[in-house]
Amino acid sequence: MALPQTPVTLTPEQIAELNEKLARTRHDINNHLALVVASVELIRLKPGMAPRYVDTIEQQPDKIIAQMRGFSREFEAALGITPEG
Repeated sequence: MALPQTPVTLTPEQIAELNEKLARTRHDINNHLALVVASVELIRLKPGMAPRYVDTIEQQPDKIIAQMRGFSREFEAALGITPEG
C-alpha cells in the first residue's frame, strides 16, 4: 500500500461524507451481527430449525467482510492511498 507523499487535505464536506459512510457501514455490520445473535438464540430455543439458522449465520462473515472492504476502498480513495505496484 502506497501512502501519499504529500499531506492530504479533506474538505468539511468530504469528512462529513466519510463519516456518513462509516456510520452506514457500522450500522450494516451491527445488523449482520444481530442476525448471528438472533439465529443462535433461535437455535437454542428451536434446535430442529438449526440448519436454516446455521445457513444465516454462515452468510454473515462474508457480508461483513464485503462491507469493510467497500468502506476501506472509499476511505483509501479519499486519502489517496493506492495499492503498491
